[in-house]
Amino acid sequence: MHLIRRPDEPESAITPRAVYESRRRLLRTAALAPFAGALALPAHAAEAKLAAAPSRLAGATTMEKPTPYDDVTSYNNFYEFGTDKAEPARNAHTLRTRPWQVRVDGEVGKPGTYDIDALLKLAPMEERVYRLRCVEGWSMVIPWIGYSLSELIKKVEPTSRAKFVEFTTLQDPSQMPGQRDNVLDWPYVEGLRIDEAMHPLALLGFGLYGQVMPRQNGAPVRLVVPWKYGFKSAKSIARIRFVEKQPVSSWTKAAQQEYGFYSNVNPSVDHPRWSQATERRIGDEGSFGGLFAKRRPTLMFNGYEAQVGQLYAGMDLRKNF
Repeated sequence: MHLIRRPDEPESAITPRAVYESRRRLLRTAALAPFAGALALPAHAAEAKLAAAPSRLAGATTMEKPTPYDDVTSYNNFYEFGTDKAEPARNAHTLRTRPWQVRVDGEVGKPGTYDIDALLKLAPMEERVYRLRCVEGWSMVIPWIGYSLSELIKKVEPTSRAKFVEFTTLQDPSQMPGQRDNVLDWPYVEGLRIDEAMHPLALLGFGLYGQVMPRQNGAPVRLVVPWKYGFKSAKSIARIRFVEKQPVSSWTKAAQQEYGFYSNVNPSVDHPRWSQATERRIGDEGSFGGLFAKRRPTLMFNGYEAQVGQLYAGMDLRKNF
């Protein structure tokens, strides 16, 4: 397996493989109880399926030090449960993740509604240690569990008219208290061009750190697109629709001048309210990195330029931000 690390990353910052594998074994056997009901499979079966996932997609896994599990599960952007980073972990217990179904329709030859069990069985699970970079300027490194979104796409057979894929989060204010506020036009909608969605790095995620996905991180199924800003990765997905016209994403609708459709990580294109040239890694130098944690350069396409750069050949990435 080919493993990638940043060329400027010192050896001292890399977790030794033996230490990381030991951590994985520990996490597989500990702290599972809070998430035992997150998937429709019996708890032991779901956990075993996720914990056994191998890391095997060449070029997908970084050797950077994973962000501490406690930080990953307590510092979240998930407006359906509140706008403060700590609110999702406090409020997401109200989300009922079983039973759960995902409707797949639109420009496809085989539309259908998939129970979470069917999605879990659709393709072999893999662990991929991806960087996650948020538009606010913080980043994490997370061992995700899932399989390429393309596995589902191929199964439903998109027609020639399917140019984009639209993802919609569950809308239920009784379960998602943040939806009682009008901070966004609910339900949350995101979209990808179909060639982006078909790229093998685009992950349909069911877990992290070898266990079932915590509710505050997007249970029971979410999208992970590692070369884009974090808000492009729709959480708690209830519908996947294939369309001919570019969908209007929720954040684009809310603030078009700040959140473009593509939202690729690009250090040379600043957000109107802050620079995107550097980032603060959560977990560095103490809990949540601290206000004075050393910032590191942001990488083009979040470090995945070699894998995805060709998708945007000839495009003006300042205009198509």
